[in-house]
Amino acid sequence: MKNLIIALVIVLVVLHNDIWFWNDESLLFGFLPVGLAYHAAFSISAALLWLIACKVAWPHRLEQWADEQD
Repeated sequence: MKNLIIALVIVLVVLHNDIWFWNDESLLFGFLPVGLAYHAAFSISAALLWLIACKVAWPHRLEQWADEQD
């Protein structure tokens, strides 16, 4: 599962450089520039990936070890 998280982070890094929307002047919903909508969707995707990474790939053994040291 950690490898999947790492692969998804790499995909997000590549998708962050959205050169395909730099000169696109179209609007979504009549008011939202498509580049801004893309970055909003990107930010939500990054937050969800971080949430999944914390739930799935967090090293719980380290927390247990730290709690035992107290």
